[in-house]
Amino acid sequence: MQTIQAMEGFGHLAIKGNIANRQVAKNVVETAVRELGGIDVLINNAGIYALHAIEQMNYEQWMETWHQHLQVNLTAAAQMCYLVAHQMMHQGGGHIVNVSSRGAFRGEPQAPAYGAAKAGLNQLTQSLAQALAPHHIIVTAVAPGWVDTDMAAAHLYGPQGEAIRQQSPLGRVARPEEVAAAILFLASEEAAYCTGAILDVNGASYLRS
Repeated sequence: MQTIQAMEGFGHLAIKGNIANRQVAKNVVETAVRELGGIDVLINNAGIYALHAIEQMNYEQWMETWHQHLQVNLTAAAQMCYLVAHQMMHQGGGHIVNVSSRGAFRGEPQAPAYGAAKAGLNQLTQSLAQALAPHHIIVTAVAPGWVDTDMAAAHLYGPQGEAIRQQSPLGRVARPEEVAAAILFLASEEAAYCTGAILDVNGASYLRS
């Protein structure tokens, strides 16, 4: 597998599955614990994004889009948080980092289900940060803007690409490595007192107080 081959060292494990499915999520966590001996860090990075402006969809399309976005972007994360947090309780602690979005704060008129799901993910993050702190489980989130990934490629390299890049005064979108570096910090022991924090990684394309 390409991801495994790109990693240095040994002891890596790749498990493929749709974690929006309850049983699949449970199997993924159980397999990771069995094969790796435990879970120290959970990064909830699974997500989908699709344009679904309300004036351009019929009712059935609208509701199906909401169901898909909430299931993948919010419910799947909640499932993984539950399963992994219970494992971490037995281990004496750990770190959970959720990947949110700038859209949770500024609104997403062309993708409202995406923005709403990410706003819910922020609340899940902060609620669990308080609930799990006595168990020494640190819960944080990153909120990127546009990132140069496969999921965003159709938008970034389409007709609106330059306008998207100019949303940031840096004149570009984030590189995946920049978001990864923020996640790596939040998953470290040095970031323990940041529990409950949501870190913006959006190149000043959206500023909040």
